[in-house]
Amino acid sequence: MAEDADVIVVGGGLAGLVAATEIADAGKRVIVVDQEGEQSLGGQAFWSFGGLFLVDSPEQRRLGIKDSYDLALQDWMGTAGFDRDDDHWPRQWAEAYVAFAAGEKRDWLRAMGHRIFPVVGWAERGGYDAMGHGNSVPRFHVTWGTGPGIVEPFERRAREAQKNGRLTFKFRHRVDTLLMTNGAVEGISGSVLEADSVERGKSSSRKVVGDFSLRAQAVIVASGGIGGNHEMVRQNWPKRLGEPPKFMISGVPEHVDGRMIGITEAAGARLINRDRMWHYVEGIRNWNPIWPRHGIRILPGPSSMWFDATGKRLPAPLFPGSDTLGQLEYIMGTGYDYSWFILTQSIIKKEFALSGSEQNPDLTGKSWRMTIKRATNKGAPAPVEAFKKNGADFIVRDNLADLVSAMNALSGDNLLQLNHIKTQIEARDREITNPYVKDAQVMNMHNARRYIGDKLIRTAKPHRILDADHGPLIAVKLNILTRKTLGGFETDLGSRVFGSNGEIIRGLYAAGEAAGFGGGGMHGYRSLEGTFLGGCLFSGRNAGRAAAKAAS
Repeated sequence: MAEDADVIVVGGGLAGLVAATEIADAGKRVIVVDQEGEQSLGGQAFWSFGGLFLVDSPEQRRLGIKDSYDLALQDWMGTAGFDRDDDHWPRQWAEAYVAFAAGEKRDWLRAMGHRIFPVVGWAERGGYDAMGHGNSVPRFHVTWGTGPGIVEPFERRAREAQKNGRLTFKFRHRVDTLLMTNGAVEGISGSVLEADSVERGKSSSRKVVGDFSLRAQAVIVASGGIGGNHEMVRQNWPKRLGEPPKFMISGVPEHVDGRMIGITEAAGARLINRDRMWHYVEGIRNWNPIWPRHGIRILPGPSSMWFDATGKRLPAPLFPGSDTLGQLEYIMGTGYDYSWFILTQSIIKKEFALSGSEQNPDLTGKSWRMTIKRATNKGAPAPVEAFKKNGADFIVRDNLADLVSAMNALSGDNLLQLNHIKTQIEARDREITNPYVKDAQVMNMHNARRYIGDKLIRTAKPHRILDADHGPLIAVKLNILTRKTLGGFETDLGSRVFGSNGEIIRGLYAAGEAAGFGGGGMHGYRSLEGTFLGGCLFSGRNAGRAAAKAAS
């Protein structure tokens, strides 16, 4: 049968767009199919903060940060903890990705018009030893324009290829089957869904109005993960992180359902490391939701005091911004699926940021005037103040007794004892007077303020939590927020997918989250952050170039 294109890409998110534009630039014909409408082009990346993991960048050097490929690889391997037979290709991808982040990644993006906010963030700081989890230095480079700013160059390239006849979009096309002949993939078939102009991110109609079949020499699966499908998250939940949470909120839209993963696996693709996943513990219910169970993640600075559901302070080094999965394991080990921040107005003003392009109108809108106000405003950024005022998980009181009483009322568990909370806060407050202390979190705060980026916009001047001059007191109930799949389809460095028999499936490629961002899990057990968008860029580029080269 005649081919409809040289390559078909399943998924119009960032990885799919990167792959498709590489194919079109190579002079090949590509079709991009997506079950959502045109308004959702760019997928989850559109909603992101736009953070990118870069190594030894000009932005780092201007801030006095000394970074290198060797240091970054040390951090990556200490964080990943590769320990399985299945980790051969994930390890290869990790080494290649760190080299990409230390090499051409920034210049490649910059040539397309991509720009970076000059203050580099310090995510996942660890707190163990030099060979353990965490970033030794700040590496989180925020895209100027956040998520839309990282999508825009590739959407522009895709639209140009569309005008030139090399790229075709087929929206509202839901794949049901991979077409195969003699063990090779040669196309897709599925259902056409009715047109739906629903707002980006909102749940769209699943009414079927037709069917379709498309053929090509290769198919790239770039369909994303499972974060919108809580049932699947619980099915894959690793025992090492305790029992699955009874209550979770979603950091991704409902259409991030893992459906294509099951279809591809049914066709013989080898899915590995499915129990490796990345969910946040600082989730708050969105007071103005877009998708079902919509949650937002707090990107915290280092100063908020963190208590579990029973009122016990989280142990070192599980401080805000240190070790996401370590915190998740600890919290689920308490028998409850939530925890608490207690902080002051001075801390929320300086240290709270919210993940998501829509929660950062200054950075998303590329407004220097608005962005500068983050450091000069009397209050917190407007979206943070809106959550403080309207968010179901925020409590604001003038004294600790009233705060703890309201916390018990909100949880309904009545587990918190005022004297227990007060004793722990007062003990921490006594450590504030001196720059040399034994409280590891206070040490962490002093360490953060030695970095000019944190001192300017991310770390409050150390002060007593119970100092009325820094009030009012604020408590935030923190929920588990679903986000990323770290496992995926096993691929070689050309993004070719392995079958269950260990052999390459001819014509099948995978990129982005569906491929564990490369190899079936290049992050291993944990992420250094800023690596998900970058993983989509790298694996999408590899897949697109390899598929285009293989097409005759």
